[in-house]
Amino acid sequence: MADSLCIAVGGNSLIRAGQKGTVAEQFANAHLAAAGIAELAARGCHLVVTHGNGPQVGSQLLRSEAGSAQTYSLPLDMCDAMTQGEIGYILQNSLQSVLRERGVTLPVVTLVTQVVVDKHDPAFEKPTKPIGPFYSKEAAERKERELGWSIVEDAARGYRRVVPSPKPRGIVELDVIRTCMENGVLVIACGGGGIPVISENGAITGKEAVIDKDRASALLASLLKLKRFVISTEVEQVYLNFKKPNQQAVKRMTIAQAKQWLAEGHFYEGSMKPKIEAAVDFLEAGGTEAIITNPEQLVSAVDGNAGTTIVRE
Repeated sequence: MADSLCIAVGGNSLIRAGQKGTVAEQFANAHLAAAGIAELAARGCHLVVTHGNGPQVGSQLLRSEAGSAQTYSLPLDMCDAMTQGEIGYILQNSLQSVLRERGVTLPVVTLVTQVVVDKHDPAFEKPTKPIGPFYSKEAAERKERELGWSIVEDAARGYRRVVPSPKPRGIVELDVIRTCMENGVLVIACGGGGIPVISENGAITGKEAVIDKDRASALLASLLKLKRFVISTEVEQVYLNFKKPNQQAVKRMTIAQAKQWLAEGHFYEGSMKPKIEAAVDFLEAGGTEAIITNPEQLVSAVDGNAGTTIVRE
């Protein structure tokens, strides 16, 4: 589709560093993201918006565990589904408000999306996806000991719980998403990477995991045959030696450079690494360019004046 973009909004860009993640904070942050998205929509771009759910799905699990004595508990795939509705509502409402303020008439819909994974994916044996809040080392060790959680240090910001993150293989609602975009509907889909499901003998069954939203978004953009894929996150652009004295901003990189810097360990697992990997996947599947930036610089980055652009050569 010409003039079409997939924009992936990070869960951590809706809950910024130092925030508690209140509903009011998430709405305020969503309005920042919505402003740029609305500007692109006003230009006539056909858009599909995806989003992460790392902080939110972790909170949902905590609520389920805390209330387990009084109500039914929720498996992880159900928590994925609930956060699709929660964050989808925040983004949909924010986009509708901003579009209305700009005098733009455009339908916006949130689509609960199931993403197919392989039940034999090794990720089920080795959890790597950080979710939920950050903990001190002492608090994390206590959670690990008392609750049996898998814990890792996440991007030098603290310690977080990790859960299985299988690779996305297909999107159940792909044709619906395509039809909506072709008919001028701004679609919010693949929230939190989608609800992980396996497909066997015509039956679709949920699996307890959290799919990386950038990988799922890259797959969606590829399957829709889009040329550009944008990742909106906390930082304006990609950095080498992030948060070190020799930190260096990267304006543009090729696939070869991305792979080299990945191999050299410049990007953390719970932070920039999956974004760079998803961008490479998208480009190798036929995409033209991938862009990484923050919500405030979204339009400037799409215009080539901000953020980090990743290209084939």
